[in-house]
Amino acid sequence: MRPGVLALVSASLLPPLLGAMPARAAEPSPSSPSSLADTGGGSQLLLAQAPSVKSTSGTLSWWERRRSGTWVKVGSAPARFGAKGLVEGRVRQQGSYTTPTGLYDLPYAFGIKSAPTGTRVKYRRVNGSSWWCEDIRSRVYNRWSEPLARDCRATESERLISYATQYAYGVVIGYNYAKPVKGRGAGIFLHVNGRGATAGCVSVPVDAMRRILGWVDPARGPHLAIGTASGSTALDRY
Repeated sequence: MRPGVLALVSASLLPPLLGAMPARAAEPSPSSPSSLADTGGGSQLLLAQAPSVKSTSGTLSWWERRRSGTWVKVGSAPARFGAKGLVEGRVRQQGSYTTPTGLYDLPYAFGIKSAPTGTRVKYRRVNGSSWWCEDIRSRVYNRWSEPLARDCRATESERLISYATQYAYGVVIGYNYAKPVKGRGAGIFLHVNGRGATAGCVSVPVDAMRRILGWVDPARGPHLAIGTASGSTALDRY
């Protein structure tokens, strides 16, 4: 959405207080896929872990399962979360500035820039007519809309090209996507860092996004697990 409207975009679009990054505290070592209750059934998995539900930063790591069944870490990067932390995805509300915890698929990637070399996942280029509908009244709620659907208000949606830094590269996170519940939240992505915490997405440095896009293979059933180091939203619950 536009700056000042409830949007799931980087905190460079949020008021200064929300956009400010707190002093970085020591963070626990990220979990490994072997500790999760469910890895989605594929052989690629990304883990986004925050120290607690109040955290706005943490770590994103990506892993692949070898034929032996062993999970091996391929890479990692510092990650940013919602300006108001994280919350269980099943109870999240739109406009809460929280990142939903849970295990999600990755429907496709997108970006204002061309897909990095080696990208195999479906990749949609953003142009001036590309929108993400977040209008709860619309039949295309939580969907890419190009051009913007008549029943989707621009004031309740994101014109993707407006966010040149954040949406240089992105991946759709399958939160509330397969069967959208209106009001649960729309436009949850893995994307490039803005200036600070996000409004609900997961963000990483641009070089990490390029590496991830060159690594993700749809034939290997990639998923993303988002959670905390412990408690009811701990990664190992998903």
